[in-house]
Amino acid sequence: MDQVPSSHPPASEDPAYQVFLDSIDYLPPADVGRIKDAYAFSAHAHAGQTRISGEPYITHPLAVAGAVVEWRMDGAAVAAALLHDVLEDTKTSKRELADKFGREVADLVDGLSKLDRMEFASYQEAQAENFRKMLMAMARDLRVVLIKLADRQHNLQTMAGVRPDKRRRIAIETLDIYAPIALRLGLNKLYREMQDLSFQLIHPHRAEVLSKALRAARGNRKEMLSRIQGGITGKLAEAGLHAEVFGREKSLFSIYRKMREKRLSFSQVLDLYGFRVIVDNVPSCYLALGALHSLFKPVPGKFKDYIAIPKDNGYQSLHTTLIGPYGSPVEVQIRTVEMHQVAQDGVAAHWLYKDSEDGGSDLHIRTHKWLQSLLEMQSSDSAEFFENVKIDLFPDDVYVFTPKGKIVAMPRGATVIDFAYNVHTYIGHHCSAARVNQDLVPLRTELRNGDMVEIITSPQATPNPVWLNHVKTGRARGKIRHFLRTMRNEESSQLGERLLRQELLTLGFVPLSIPAEAWDHLVKTCGKKTLEDVYTDIGLGKRLPSVVARRLLAREELSADSPSHVALAIHGTEGMAIQLARCCQPIPGDPIIGSIKKGSGLVIHTHDCPTIRKSRSSEPHQWIDVEWEPEEGKLFDIRIKVEVKNKRGVLAQVAAAIAEAGSNIERVAMDPDPEGLHTVLDFTIQVAHRIHLASVMRSLRHIPEVTRISRERGAEV
Repeated sequence: MDQVPSSHPPASEDPAYQVFLDSIDYLPPADVGRIKDAYAFSAHAHAGQTRISGEPYITHPLAVAGAVVEWRMDGAAVAAALLHDVLEDTKTSKRELADKFGREVADLVDGLSKLDRMEFASYQEAQAENFRKMLMAMARDLRVVLIKLADRQHNLQTMAGVRPDKRRRIAIETLDIYAPIALRLGLNKLYREMQDLSFQLIHPHRAEVLSKALRAARGNRKEMLSRIQGGITGKLAEAGLHAEVFGREKSLFSIYRKMREKRLSFSQVLDLYGFRVIVDNVPSCYLALGALHSLFKPVPGKFKDYIAIPKDNGYQSLHTTLIGPYGSPVEVQIRTVEMHQVAQDGVAAHWLYKDSEDGGSDLHIRTHKWLQSLLEMQSSDSAEFFENVKIDLFPDDVYVFTPKGKIVAMPRGATVIDFAYNVHTYIGHHCSAARVNQDLVPLRTELRNGDMVEIITSPQATPNPVWLNHVKTGRARGKIRHFLRTMRNEESSQLGERLLRQELLTLGFVPLSIPAEAWDHLVKTCGKKTLEDVYTDIGLGKRLPSVVARRLLAREELSADSPSHVALAIHGTEGMAIQLARCCQPIPGDPIIGSIKKGSGLVIHTHDCPTIRKSRSSEPHQWIDVEWEPEEGKLFDIRIKVEVKNKRGVLAQVAAAIAEAGSNIERVAMDPDPEGLHTVLDFTIQVAHRIHLASVMRSLRHIPEVTRISRERGAEV
C-alpha cells in the first residue's frame, strides 16, 4: 500500500499514547525504549492508512498494545502488539523487523500475520490454514494468541462502519474459534465480552430487546438483590469470615443461549443474577459454603467443587445454588483473591515468560500440555486439523479416574476410546476392551463423572474406522485417522503392485524383465517421488493398472512372453485396500469379479450381483478378474432369509440349528405376515465359505416348521 504523510498528531501530542506510556511503568527502561521505537516504526509504516471509521490506523495497534499491557506482559509482547499488522498491511519484511527489534519480536509478529498473499480455493480453506498457522505459533509461544485475542477484541469493538455481511462473518468466527480459545486459556472476562459483542453484531435487534428487558428486571429486583447480598454479608461476618461480596449479572449472550436452548421466555429465566464471595484462603471457602447453606437451603445436585478438581483452564471456585427469598434460585461462587484473578484473566493473570513449567504454576503446566497436544493433532489437511481443534475447544468436562487414582478431565460425551488415547497413543491404537468401575464395557461407552476406567490392550488390536463415529476428542480422532490413512496407504501400495503385476503378465511381460530406467521414467511421468506412490494411486483406484502398464512399456522394445490370462488372487479379508461389497456379500466359493473404485481401492462382487450389471457393460475397463486364495480361520458375513410357521420355540430351534452347523449369528430381525401364520426371520450369520453356507441351510431344512430358505442380496450401502 502506498504511504502518504500521516495526519496523526506527533506522539508527544497524542493523549492516548501518553496514557499508554504511563501504563508500561512496570517494565525496565530498556523495554520501554524498544516499545517507543516500535510505536514510532508502526506509526510511520501505517502512515496515511485509516480504519473504516476514519481514524488513523495507528489507533488500532495502540489499543491492542494497551490490552496486552493490562495483562502485564513483557516488553517483546507489547512491541509485537504495536507491530502486529506491519507485515500484513505494509511493505515491511520480517528481516527488517528482526534487524531492528530482534528475532523474538519478529517471530511473534510473523505468527500473527495472516496468509493473505497465498491462493486458496475457498474462504473456508484460507480460514483453516490461517487458524493452523496461528495455533502452531501459539504452541511455540503463548504470547501469539494473547495478542491475537486482544486484536480480535478491539476489532469487535470498532465494527460500526463494516459491511453487515462481513460483521456477521467475523462475529460467527469469533463465537466459533476465538471466544472458545479465550475460555480454554481461562480468560473468562474476555470470553464473555467477545460473546456479547458477537451476539450484538449477529442479532442486533434481539440484543437490544434483551438489554432493555434486563435493565427493567434490574430495577424490579433491586430490593430483593440488596436483601440477599445483605443477608450473605451478615452471615459471613457472623461466622468470623473476612469476605468481599458483590453481585454479578449474567451476560446477554448467556441469557439468550439459555432462552434458546431451553425454549424459555425472558420472564422464565430466574437466575439472571448471582453473587461472588471472595475470601482470604482455601479453608475459608469451605467455611463460607457451610455458612451460606445454613442461611439459604441449597438446591440438591447443584454443588460443584472446582477447587479440589480445577477445570483444565485453571479455573477454581466453589459453585452452589441456593433457594433465596420468594423461592428464586441464587447462584453463588466462592473463591480466593488469587482464584478470582485467574478466573478473570486465566493464563494472563500471572504470566510467566521464561521457564513456565519451572515456575510452579499448575495452570501453565496444564496450558503447556494442551498446546503440545495441538502439535500432535497435526494433519496434512488444514480443514481436518481445524475440525479436530474446534472439537477440543468446547469441553464440558467430566472427571474420571485411572486405576491408580489419578484424575483425568475428559469432554462430556467422551468414550472409553477417547480415554485410551488421552493416556497414550499406543494404548489407544491397541485397546481391545475396557473395564469401567470393574465391569467390562464396550469401547463406545460414554464416560460419566467419577468413573474408574481401566484399558485392556492387545498387540493384535488396531483402530477400527467405526471408532470415528464414537470419539469426541480431536486428539483421538486425529490419531485414528492418521493410523487408518497410513495403513490404507500401505495396503493400497501392496494392492497396486499386485494389480500392475497382473496387468503386465496379462500383456505377456514379466515385471523383472523390465529395465530400471523404464520404472524411473514411469515415476517421473506420473509426477510421483517413489514407485510406492504410483502403486498407492493404483490401489486407491486413482490410476488404472492397464493405463500405467502401457505407459511403462511405451518406451521399451521388450520381448513379450506368450500372453496369458491371469486372475488376481485375494484373501478373504485384505483390510481397507480390498473390500467385500455389502450388496452381494461374496464368500469363498462364489465366482467373483473386482471393481477398481476411486478412493476405495478394489471392491469385490459376485459375478451375478444385480447392482453391477450396468456398470460391467458400460465401463469394462474398471473390472478385473479375481479369484479366492485359500485362507483358514476366516469368517464372512452373509444374509439369509428363513420363513417359518408361527409356533412356540421355533426361533430357538432355528438358532440352535445354525449354531450346531458351526456358524455365528450376528444379527436377527423378525417380520410376521399380516395373517399371523408365518414369520420371516432375517439373519446375518458368519460362514467360512460357500460349502459351509450350504451345510447351514441344509440343517435348517430339516426343521419341519421351516417353509423357505434363501440367500439374500440387497442394495449396496
